[in-house]
Amino acid sequence: MAVLVLAESIKGNFKKTAQEAVYYASKLAAQKGSDCVALVLGSCDNPAQLGQFGASKVMHDSNGAFDHVDSQQYATAIASQAKALGATHVVLASTSTGKSIVGRVGVKLDAGVVSSVNALPSDDNTFSKGVFSGKATVYNKVTSDITVVSLMGNSMQFSANGSDAAVEQVSIDVPPSKIVVKEQKTVDGIVPLPEAELVVSAGRGMKAPENWGIIEELADVLGATTACSRPVADIGWRPHHEHVGQTGVAIRPNLYIAAGISGAIQHLAGVNSSKVIVVINKDAEAPFFKAADYGVVGDLFEVVPKLTEALKKFKQSN
Repeated sequence: MAVLVLAESIKGNFKKTAQEAVYYASKLAAQKGSDCVALVLGSCDNPAQLGQFGASKVMHDSNGAFDHVDSQQYATAIASQAKALGATHVVLASTSTGKSIVGRVGVKLDAGVVSSVNALPSDDNTFSKGVFSGKATVYNKVTSDITVVSLMGNSMQFSANGSDAAVEQVSIDVPPSKIVVKEQKTVDGIVPLPEAELVVSAGRGMKAPENWGIIEELADVLGATTACSRPVADIGWRPHHEHVGQTGVAIRPNLYIAAGISGAIQHLAGVNSSKVIVVINKDAEAPFFKAADYGVVGDLFEVVPKLTEALKKFKQSN
């Protein structure tokens, strides 16, 4: 018996989502009295490091074909290894990859599936997840022999407190890919929004794209990722990968600072799972203040620079 977890390797390295998924799987395995086995598909520089996050063993198929995600191939590989291990649970991260394969894996294993869980299950294998943009929680009891779940990002505090795990090289038989990758564009050098613990966001209140420097400076001081509202992305002020909201990226940071964003329901739907929300807006009637933990009514062009300077002084003295 085992808990199998897919640890996604991006350009040979593990992102925070992979580490968090492995940590979650290790806690689930401990709860069930079994082992946590991590599966790595494609190129990876150091798969053994997953032991630091709780994996007791790592299975690695270094086939370069896995470097480009094909949902059919990934689902087939995961299902075959789950069957070989006699896994009771399969854990995926709720990333674009996880979302594309969680249902396929469930079908191949004839398993109950719960996507975007946010906590460990109860003793009767009941998992919780947020619904209606985080406004409610639903509990799903899985009664099948195998359970497949995907883990919502930033659901657990985790740390690397273990040691490197033994790595077993495997070769998994999968069908030829039907997908031809002609070009792949990725954003490097920043923490992706779904993984970010600190986010600084702004909207049309910035008035023009050339004013974004004060937002970037605040984010730099905090070590945060920048984001924006949909109108800002639509008019080309900021890249679309920064758009957060119902039609953009849904995020769950520890801190979300929103400057010059009114707080339309579509935007709130993507950010209201943030643990702390700070709103800066000169309109005291802005809807966002109803969802905020802290609010500053004032001109963002005055408030944001002062906040940045205060943070710089705080960091220098601490």
